Amino acid sequence: MENTVAQRIEALSKVQQIDSELDAIRKLRGDLPEEVQDLEDEIVGFETRIENLKRDLAEVEANIDQYRGKIQDFKKRIVYLEEQQMNVRNNREFDAITKEMEMLDLDIQVAQKKIRDNEAEEKIKRERVLSTKDRLEERKKDLSTKKSELDEIMAESEVDEQKLLKQREKATKHLDERLLRSYNKIRENSSNGLAVVSVKRGACGGCFNTVPPQRQADIREKKKLIVCEHCGRVLTDVEIIEEPEPAPKRRSTRGRKAATKK
Repeated sequence: MENTVAQRIEALSKVQQIDSELDAIRKLRGDLPEEVQDLEDEIVGFETRIENLKRDLAEVEANIDQYRGKIQDFKKRIVYLEEQQMNVRNNREFDAITKEMEMLDLDIQVAQKKIRDNEAEEKIKRERVLSTKDRLEERKKDLSTKKSELDEIMAESEVDEQKLLKQREKATKHLDERLLRSYNKIRENSSNGLAVVSVKRGACGGCFNTVPPQRQADIREKKKLIVCEHCGRVLTDVEIIEEPEPAPKRRSTRGRKAATKK
């Protein structure tokens, strides 16, 4: 059977009350959940960076081995050419061999420079790996500390939180999906998490703008959902302010005093 407007308003108020209690519990945790998540993300980032540096190191080491291999090939070629130079038949052959040996010597110098460059890069990357590992260990220690703090707080509030979540699930069954979705959206856009408020001293309990008397009368009747025209929060009740009884007037004694003197 479809719930009446009054029942839906009552259910909304109940859900808001439960959510406010949940907010209070979660507020006790402060920024710890976000800090733990940030540290976990940072640790993943450091681990990825270390893997990338190790891969780069492997490439640099492979380059160094490659250039060293080339130098050995160049030197073997020079030894061979020196032997050939001893058996040349004319100056033209001698000059050609000499020129090739000079080119090979230049190739060796270039390869040696490449090796030095790669060794310098290798040193830098190894230092980065070590410094990143140090920072990674620091973050892991920080994460362990923050997790311990969060686990302790969670253990203290978990029972109450689970109890409230069950109550919330039960209360939301009295709300249709569209209304619950609207309620959640208002809560997300509210800085204090209040989507359902009462009218207090003639003003919205959320944004504190004045609520006209006619709208207050409509809210009291609970025949339709009324929202604040300024902030969009659902107005479910009007606070009744009892006017203090006027103090009894004191009788003037001036007349009595005048009569006594006579």
